[in-house]
Amino acid sequence: MNRKILTTLAVIASLLAAAPLAGAKPFRWASQGEIPTWDPHSQNNALSNGIHAGVYEALVYYNSKFEVEPMLAERWEQRSPTHLRLHLRQGVKFHDGASFGADDVVFSIGRARDPASNFTVYTQGIDRVAKVDDHTVDIFTAGPNPVLLRQLTEVRMMSKAWAEKNNAARPMDMKTKAENFAHRNANGTGPFMLKEWAPDVRTVLVRNPAWWGRMQGNVTEMTYTPIKADATRVAALLSGEVDFVLDPTPQDLPRLKQNANLKVLEGTENRTIFFGMDQFRDELSGASVKGKNPLKDVRVRKALYQAIDIDAIHRRIMRGLSEPTGSIIAPQVYGWTEESHRRFPHDVDAAKQLLVQAGYPEGFELTMDCPNNRYINDEEICQSVVAMWARIGVKARLRTQPMATYFPMIQRMEASVYMLGWGVPTFDALYSLQSLVRSRTGGADGNYNVGRFSNPEIDKVIDRIKVETDELIRRRLIAQALVMHAEDVGHLPLHNQVIPWAMKKNVSAVHRADNRVDLRSVRIDD
Repeated sequence: MNRKILTTLAVIASLLAAAPLAGAKPFRWASQGEIPTWDPHSQNNALSNGIHAGVYEALVYYNSKFEVEPMLAERWEQRSPTHLRLHLRQGVKFHDGASFGADDVVFSIGRARDPASNFTVYTQGIDRVAKVDDHTVDIFTAGPNPVLLRQLTEVRMMSKAWAEKNNAARPMDMKTKAENFAHRNANGTGPFMLKEWAPDVRTVLVRNPAWWGRMQGNVTEMTYTPIKADATRVAALLSGEVDFVLDPTPQDLPRLKQNANLKVLEGTENRTIFFGMDQFRDELSGASVKGKNPLKDVRVRKALYQAIDIDAIHRRIMRGLSEPTGSIIAPQVYGWTEESHRRFPHDVDAAKQLLVQAGYPEGFELTMDCPNNRYINDEEICQSVVAMWARIGVKARLRTQPMATYFPMIQRMEASVYMLGWGVPTFDALYSLQSLVRSRTGGADGNYNVGRFSNPEIDKVIDRIKVETDELIRRRLIAQALVMHAEDVGHLPLHNQVIPWAMKKNVSAVHRADNRVDLRSVRIDD
């Protein structure tokens, strides 16, 4: 075994030996997806970000009301509109025993800004980061940034010395197959330490007895198991094999609610499910139309939109656990408006007429790519939309993949039509507008605009949103950008997810709009 891995395991073993065994509370949970990597600045994925948060901490974080609270930075001050000073918490140790300090902050933010990182959207606007002393850091922005602190909730701190020693100074590029040491190993400051990661089998975290904070819950060990099959996942909960299921299917909820040994918590997630489209290539890959790309025509995009019977998806597939929308952000997100929320009506005849006007009276063929283990009933939704599009003559060949291979594929921009669910960790519309709508520049702008939608007029509005600090003006600009995007049919919005959590009666957890299990607050009662 690699000597570095042995060293890490030895540190964990020694800490476990020192930890009291009395009252140990293991927590076993499951969902359909898997963590793609343990590199905290590589793949911006909600499931892995939530699990990583137990191991790697940020400078600031959210409380249960999604208000920014101190984490590794115990206080801060805005010294000017472009200058934020952070005072770091002292006495914090990484899991390998090294002290946390300013050098690690400068390194980690720089690492998150690396072109290979998927986290550049959380560092947008940062011009430079400077060490003042061992426990003080200055962040300078190119212009005013009204959401900088909210962005920093997702920039996790790494040990500069550990990363450089193990040739992991740069984040792993998920678009390639080249691994770094941080892909399979972790060294954070958080309340839990990575004990084992067997991809597609299990992840095991153990309590960090040297953590600086106070635990509200009583979990001492966490085992996460990815279980793709819906029936198997529910069976594991019913049999007691797991204590908690993050994503029970809507069709299973009635019997779970009737089980006296279980309980179900429900709430709306700040995640919108939609389809993106390749609007860049001059010839659409895999399509029957040659020499042109029909998805560049707004009439075609609107036809695909109006062919989708969202109410049927809401009733039959989601069993009522969805909120149909015409927006790319959910109501909990700052800047949401009722106007952008309104959908174009479902109208098959109007959709057919739009295709005729665009020069495709007989329709055409294309490919559609979807994940099959990421969102609630994702594959079933895609199958349903394939049938709906067939009614207007658009024949979609559906390809589904597990999320571990699906997301790198769409980031390589290989999909013609793709499904994506976009949560908003900052709870601010800029996160979605900049990531999904802004024209790609190679940095934070358009970092998940993998269909390469581009509208220069919308770009101008988004760029103003980045630096506008007047709340009334900023809200107006966000509303304008959302409506412009909806009218241009940049994406095909479907719904906001309503997320049920199912668990044993003796499990207590705080249901969160970001669908994140905060291990610090999970309790297991006797």
